[in-house]
Formats: sequence, C-alpha cells, structure tokens
Amino acid sequence: MELIGGGDHKPIQDTIHKQKVFDKLYIETPTILSHPLSKHAGLKVYLKLDNLQPPGSFKIRGISHMIQKAVDNESCDHVYCASGGNAGMAAAFACRQLGISCTIILPKSTPAFLADRLKLLDAEVKVHGDFYDEAKILAQELSTQPGALYVPAFEHPDIWEGHASIIEEACRQLEEKPGLVVTSVGGGGLCNGIVQGMRSVGWEDVPVLTMETEGAHSFHAAVQVGEVVTLPAITSIAKTLGALSVCPTTLEYYKQARPQLLPYLITDKQAVNACIKFAEDHRFLVEPACGASLAAIYSNIVKQLVTEQKLSDVTSVLVVVCGGSIVSTSVMEAWRQEYGI
Repeated sequence: MELIGGGDHKPIQDTIHKQKVFDKLYIETPTILSHPLSKHAGLKVYLKLDNLQPPGSFKIRGISHMIQKAVDNESCDHVYCASGGNAGMAAAFACRQLGISCTIILPKSTPAFLADRLKLLDAEVKVHGDFYDEAKILAQELSTQPGALYVPAFEHPDIWEGHASIIEEACRQLEEKPGLVVTSVGGGGLCNGIVQGMRSVGWEDVPVLTMETEGAHSFHAAVQVGEVVTLPAITSIAKTLGALSVCPTTLEYYKQARPQLLPYLITDKQAVNACIKFAEDHRFLVEPACGASLAAIYSNIVKQLVTEQKLSDVTSVLVVVCGGSIVSTSVMEAWRQEYGI
C-alpha cells in the first residue's frame, strides 16, 4: 500500500459549544495506490479513502458544509435530517462539534445499532417509514419550526459543493490525472459533487463510471428513459443507495457529459463480494453501497468495458471509497453466508 497524499488533519475537539473557528469539520483523507487491486486489474488503481472520515463516510463533507453555512448565517439552532444511516451520522457529528441540537429520522430498515451510535453523538433519534423517502417527509414537517434546518441526505447544492472537495484533494495528491473515476450512485449527491470537483480541476475529459446495485438503481432507470423516474421500492441490500428517485441535476449532468457519466448496474452479490475482498486486501470494513464502486475492479468491469471499447485504453483508475456505517464483522459474516461467498 503506497501513500500518495494526506493533509493537515485538525484534531477533533471535544468542546461542546457553538464556535466558528473550524474551516471544515471533515479531514483530508489520503489517496493510496492499491497494490492488490492494481494487480487484479492490471492497471494502477488509486483509492480515495473517505471511509476514514470520523463518522465513517464521505457524507460529512457535504452535510457539515451545509450545516456550517446555516450556523454562520445564524439561521440554525436545530437540525432535522432523514437518513438511512451515513447522512445521519454526519449530521450528528457536525452538530455535536458545532454545539447545536439535532434530530435524525431513520427508516425502519436501518440496523438498530446505528441508532445507538447516533445517540452517543447526542442526537435525538426517531424511526419512521420503511425507506428514506418516507423518513424524509417527517423530517421536512418537523423542520418547519423557527430556527430549524432541514438537512437532506443528498439533494441540496451546498451538499454537492462540500462533496466536490473529494476530487479537489485527489487532484493535489495524485501525480497523474487518472484515466477513469469510479463512484457509487444513490440519490446523486456524491456524483454531483464529483462532477463539480472534476470541472473545477480540469478533469472534464475523464469519464466517470457510476455504479449501482439492482433494486437501488434510480439513476440507471432515469438514464434509460431520459427523465427522472420513481422506483416502486428499494429491494437491494445496499440500503444507503436507496433513493426512490435520483436528483434531476444528476440526470442533467449525464446529458451534459462534462465529464461523461457511464452508468453500470451490478448484483447485490457482486457488491458484497467486493466488500469482503476489500476487507481481506486492505483490512477496511465498508458497506455494499461502497462495495458497488469497488466491484468495478473486483468484478473486472473496467477490463470488460475496455475490451468492449466502451472505454478507451485506461492505465489508471481512481475509485472513491465512500465508506459506510452500516457494517460490522458480524454483519459482514452474515453477508458472506447469505451469498455463499
């Protein structure tokens, strides 16, 4: 494992009072050259390790950015956030650091241990609805109170602006421009931030492989018909990819093709297999929503696309390792048994 870059990491402060001294509440995560994945793929595979963010996923970038802007404008003293897990963890972490209160609304599909983690961050937790979109309705209703801020999991420009920092960091850390960027797509917040980041650093000529699982494929479904559609239900194991509809902006970015977005659909088993292989190769636990992007390498999808001439000859790939909170060693073992891996 070769370290490509890092950053000046500010210590996490335990002071629980409102403050404006932070320039950011997330860390600059390293980009590494993965020898195991590079050997498997037959090309250089760089990993942007946002699973190392304090709350466990990339979500802290955009979520904290949105909350900080509201606090700095003195328009927020309580946050309401609907989440399948990762956005809620990010919101709770940011609110604790900023000294404001928050309520996280979780869908029923969220593992119980995640509620306990949120409570450790002083968040109030409510469980409502079978999936994210139903939890979101309650969060929006509660946030109509004075001084309240509704923080969505992905559908807000401030969130995309925060996520763009992933690419801005990677551009500084890498010695070469990658031939391909790989990311998972759920509702589109991460993808939107990646597109904006790539435009800001001059990577518009680099294609982006957008990975989704069957049953949580709102972006893929929208691309197929040329307009945003609503899935009847989320049936994938990758629940944190589970937005019934993708952001309209994500579909618009697909149409603009700056950079080109290449949607790709995989099975739950491929996503879980990637999580297990990644744990074995790098000793990191990530959830299937992240495994979807890693499957581009472990399931030889990049190789296949090059062979089919859907990608030009690629010599290096940057994979965004988005992380995830809904995973543990026991959960990983249950996945292994369920899918016979």
